[in-house]
Amino acid sequence: MAHYAFLDNNNIVTEVIVGIDETKTIEGLDTETWYANFKNQICKRTSYNSRIRGTYAGIGYTYNADDDIFVTPKPYPSWIRSGSFWNAPTPKPDGINWVWDEENLEWQESLN
Repeated sequence: MAHYAFLDNNNIVTEVIVGIDETKTIEGLDTETWYANFKNQICKRTSYNSRIRGTYAGIGYTYNADDDIFVTPKPYPSWIRSGSFWNAPTPKPDGINWVWDEENLEWQESLN
């Protein structure tokens, strides 16, 4: 059993399915190629344990072909990509009650 992500023309994930093991072939084709032909969409294997392509793909994630990884949606315009994930332009302070304030580009202590 393996997982596969289907991409639109902008490399955005539109669907993730469970398919046959990636070591098998279907009609003589590797699984990514067969699923891509079947759905008429680009298909990339993804992994729950993040062994390949950075992180497990989710709907709305982007596939970065240059790095061969899936990238989570960007949470704020100011955040900077690091591999498959995004980081605030300033480190989060210690503790758990902080929320990002995009307008002021800083962490604010949460009232909750």
